Formats: sequence, C-alpha cells, structure tokens
Amino acid sequence: MLTLDALLSDESLRQQEFPVIKDSLFLGHAGVTILPRRVTRTMQDYLEQCCLRMQEYPEAWKAVNETRVVAAELIGAKASEIALIGPTSVGLSLVANGLPWQAGDEVVCYLDDYPANVYPWTDLERHGVVLKRLLPAAPGAITPELVEAALTPKTKLVALASCHFLSGYRIEIDRIGRMLRERGILFCLDAIQTVGAFETRVDHVDFLSADSHKWMLGPMSAGIFYVREELQDMLRPSLLGSWNVQSPNFIAQEEIAFERGGRRYEPGALNISGILGMKAGIDLIQEIGLPAISTQLLKLKARLHAGLQPLGFTFLGPDPQSINASCITTVQHPHRPLADISAHLSANSITTSLRHNRAGEPLLRFSPHFYNTEAEMDRVAQVIGEAA
Repeated sequence: MLTLDALLSDESLRQQEFPVIKDSLFLGHAGVTILPRRVTRTMQDYLEQCCLRMQEYPEAWKAVNETRVVAAELIGAKASEIALIGPTSVGLSLVANGLPWQAGDEVVCYLDDYPANVYPWTDLERHGVVLKRLLPAAPGAITPELVEAALTPKTKLVALASCHFLSGYRIEIDRIGRMLRERGILFCLDAIQTVGAFETRVDHVDFLSADSHKWMLGPMSAGIFYVREELQDMLRPSLLGSWNVQSPNFIAQEEIAFERGGRRYEPGALNISGILGMKAGIDLIQEIGLPAISTQLLKLKARLHAGLQPLGFTFLGPDPQSINASCITTVQHPHRPLADISAHLSANSITTSLRHNRAGEPLLRFSPHFYNTEAEMDRVAQVIGEAA
C-alpha cells in the first residue's frame, strides 16, 4: 500500500507515479490535472483490449460497477446514488432541469461562482424562478450566516460550490447542509474543487456533481453525479435514452419507466475509458488517504504564502490556518504584471493558471497536489524572485 511518506521520501517512486515531475513543475490541478501513470495505464489497457473484443467486455463492466462503489465511498454515499457522468455541468443541469419548479420558487446561488454553477440556475428565470444572489464580503466567502440570511419561505434550493475556484474559500458543507435540511430546503453542491483533496461528504447534501479532471486526478468528462436516494423519484431525468429508460430487448415501450438508482440519470453509452481512468485516480486517492492529502495540501499552501509574501504579493482568500482554506492559492501584485510572471514561470517549466476577476484584474493561481513538495514551493518563489 502506497503511503504519502513513502511517496515523498522516494524520488524514483514519485517520478514513477507522476512522470511530469521529471522535467517540470505542474501547479494547475484546479484547472485540468495531469494524469498519474496508473491512470493512463488503466485507460491504455482498456483501449488495447478494445482492439481485440467489444468495448463493453465483461471485465470492463465489472470495473464500471466497482467505480460506483469507490465513488460512493469517497463522498459517503450509497453506490445506488451514483451516476457516472461528466462533466460537472451535466449533473448541475440535470438538477436544474429535473426538479418540479413553480413560478415564484427561489434559488439561492452566487453569481461569481464558476459559470458551470451559475448558468443552470439563471436559466430558470425564464420559468418564473426567482434567483437570490449571495453577496459575500470577500470572493467566495459563503458563510452559513450569509446563506441563512438569504432564505425565505419560498426558497426551494441552495446551489453552492464546495470551494471557490479563484479564492480557494472552502465552505462549511455540513453546517450549511444541516441548516437547510432542517428547513426542508434542497442543497446542490458543485464539488469539483474539493472531491479528492478534502473530505466532501453528502450526509446533508441532496445533489452533488464533480468531474474527475481536477483533484480526483482523472480524465476529462468522467465524473460522479450524486442524487440522494429519497429524491430520485422527484428529480426526473431530463436526458432520456435506452440505458436509463426501461427498454427490454432494446424495444421502446409505450410508457416511460426509469431504471432504479444512479443509472436513471445515464441516458446512453458510458464513457468506459474515462470511468476506468477515474476509478484508478480515486483508488490512488483512497490509498494515500484524504486526511494525509488535505494535511499535505495545507502545508504546501503555507509554504507558498511564506515564499511569496516577501516578494510583495497579496493573497485572495483565506490564510492557510483558516478552517476555510483549501489547496488553491491565488495572488495579485501591486506593480509587477502577472502575465509576465506567468510567462516567466512557464519558461522555467512551471505551470500555473492566469485568471481574471469580474473587474478584469489579473490573478495568478497556484494549485499543487499531494505529490508536490515544499521544496517545489520554494522553487516557485525562487524563480519569481530571480526575475524581479
């Protein structure tokens, strides 16, 4: 069994699992992750088999069913509550399009979340749904108190991100979820920025969507969509096909009857290659252990802060010691152009993310994962400092 200590203390093992570190430093996991070697090998092995037999060969289907189990374990759900679809926007759109809305129903959301968690809700306005937009004191700083103040007797659903994609502010999922459950209000979570990095449980969450291509270390367009079992009859699938509607012998029936469990939200052929790659990424996350991963990520964040602050950078989002801190570190600089810094880092084989806020101001985002080291965070500060 691979442990984090063993990985970080053995450079050959680290390079074996994450070949990217041989020649570069990848700090863009909040965007689209690089893939660990075991993930690509799993997908390659599947594709090689597809040269020899049908793509839906028995062992592949067995692994697909196992993926429902490991994905459920990762978020504290039942396997029957997991649909294997991505990207994240598909799951969020299934919630927005599948609930029985009435004119005047209210949805609480945040306009400055990632667009995938905004547009499905703003589109509901054409059906007479009223949006209550949160206005936090700082980007992404959605507190339980802020949510509670926005609730009214007409609130039907609260749609939030588990972690803000720019500020890295991690919300208190359980506190907010408990409050909403007590009031009979539905809770939908865009969890792509925490699943695989920090504990993200659905004990008090009704819907969750997360693609694997960030912290789960998986491929794009393979993801998990969770629907609480008690709500599966309420959330009508808005994508229909031969896989999620009962079609014995592939013959369409007079009446629509959905399959049970998470499969009811999967309309057709599954992305088996991506799903098996996602499983390999989740298996690696579970092998290392989320507690060890989240502890390492906060260490890396603290090391980045310590190296960048003397260089005059200011930080967006919570301090590393905050309960709301995540693995995302986003900075600004009062006089150094961030585009130039980003280009300089890229020229030195260091991958980061250049982003902008609503005002058009540039932001530089660092998002290391557990296999990165504190020495690599020091390398970032050194390279930036040398260019000053």
